Amino acid sequence: MTKQILDGGQALVKCLENEGVEFMFGISGGAAIPIFDAVVTTKTNIKLVLTRHEQGAAHIADGYARATGKAGVALVTSGPGATNTITGILTAHMDSVPLIVLCGQAISPMLGKDAFQEADIFGMTMPVVKHSYLVKNTNDIPRVIREAFKIATTGRPGPVLIDLPKDVTAGPCTADLLSALDLPGYKVPEAPDSRIILQIAEALAKSERPVILAGHGALIADAAAPLRALAEKLRAPVMTTLLGKGAFPETHELSLGWPGMHGTAYANKALCECDLILNIGSRFDDRILGQPARFCRDAVRIHCDIDRSEIGKMIEPHIACVADARLTVEALLEHVAPLKTEAWLRRLAGYKKKYPLKYRKTGSLKMQHVIEEMYKLTGGRAIVTADVGQHQMWAAQFYRTDEPNKFLTSGGAGTMGFGLPAAIGAQFGFPDACVVCFTGDGGFQMTNQELSTAVLHKLPIKVIVLNNHYLGMVRQWQELFYDDRKSGVDLEGNPDFAKLAEAFGAKGFNIRRQGDLRRVLQKALDYNDGPCVINVEVEKTDNVFPMVPAGRPLEDMLIEPPKYKMDKPTGST
Repeated sequence: MTKQILDGGQALVKCLENEGVEFMFGISGGAAIPIFDAVVTTKTNIKLVLTRHEQGAAHIADGYARATGKAGVALVTSGPGATNTITGILTAHMDSVPLIVLCGQAISPMLGKDAFQEADIFGMTMPVVKHSYLVKNTNDIPRVIREAFKIATTGRPGPVLIDLPKDVTAGPCTADLLSALDLPGYKVPEAPDSRIILQIAEALAKSERPVILAGHGALIADAAAPLRALAEKLRAPVMTTLLGKGAFPETHELSLGWPGMHGTAYANKALCECDLILNIGSRFDDRILGQPARFCRDAVRIHCDIDRSEIGKMIEPHIACVADARLTVEALLEHVAPLKTEAWLRRLAGYKKKYPLKYRKTGSLKMQHVIEEMYKLTGGRAIVTADVGQHQMWAAQFYRTDEPNKFLTSGGAGTMGFGLPAAIGAQFGFPDACVVCFTGDGGFQMTNQELSTAVLHKLPIKVIVLNNHYLGMVRQWQELFYDDRKSGVDLEGNPDFAKLAEAFGAKGFNIRRQGDLRRVLQKALDYNDGPCVINVEVEKTDNVFPMVPAGRPLEDMLIEPPKYKMDKPTGST
């Protein structure tokens, strides 16, 4: 019997199946037709999810990846289809998310000749991918797919783009679909150097005021359990980054929440007064540092990261360990003993009492109140996605996270529009989980077309639009630093979001009074026949505190609105 020869698209689908792919998220187009056709002609368990925009496809795949730990896959066509994914690729790149982006492309003979819907997506995305491929031979498809998944999911994860000309995916493929993986130049740090582990243990033994900073790298490495064991053994307080939420239980007595520009006051106080900081899997980003020259300047600084390029990029450490975060923490556990931190913990407990996260429940409904009520109703067990802006900061403050990969948000890129599609991806990954998206009226309008995707698949996500009719974070900066001159932030003309939801076929709710809050949120939680959108009319001009003005040291943190005119910030928004 003659062996059936697959075409490139069919070989691609088979190879994706070999990598354990469950879903592909995307939109078809001329240059990608052979791939989309292969989903039909190939016997595969991979489910194709048609999205409504390529940016949405990338964010959905991103949310799926963050929630599950598996690589998310987006499939789009050439030209504008490919370029529409760039925001999503940047978002994944900045936050170290394993993402595979498959792009159709003009036929090989027309490359570089301005063919219809041709774009040099390989060149355009070069700065925001971990690696990229332009496949020129159909028989290279199996090798490229194996390499792409290996690169995207190991070491410091990241997006990999694969550009696939139409003649390549339409041509015959005779290569072995399970060809051996060969990446001789790709080395991933794993176990830590035992000598460095001993140096860290020795430094810890001398510390009386230690803090542990756990970043997204701790989650990626599945280091949450050993990290908790290390903190409890040392009796050392732990703070996480925004993306590291869940690496250490935020309800734990040793938790300090998260530090930085809008982090907890007591976390920032701890950073100002510690004598040692043990950074595990955080890149020391500018939102945490405030003013790098003054960050933990009197403390022993220890930086553990799998990416050597992060060492010394922002903060020069006294001890550096380039290795897998989980293996590093496990190694440390064998060489440390309890520290004498009783006085230090008492001081930090005093700061928690003196500077709690708080808000006034009088007057208009507050975003914090909505988030806190949802936290109570869900028992803190929901998978939460947050868009970008004021609501994002309040969600991180008031929805405490105790488990890994339960708080998903765009950190490095700060991508408005991330929240809804990320929630869709998370729900695909965990169909039985409660998934809650906190978004603003600004961000929601950037990707709300993906409600169609959620409706079509009856995904029971809860989309809470915290509607203050402003681009709130920018308005806050204009109020504090630009004499309250509002420019380009008033979202006059917002639609009725509940009616918009109903137009898509979703369930719509409105909340305008505090007295209706708990009842309507519970009603939304009880609705599981598809997505629902809860439009909450909230205080229009509330501001997020604590706040460290950009470019200022953590010591200059504002606990409440200043009573004096603020200088314009020197750092980024």
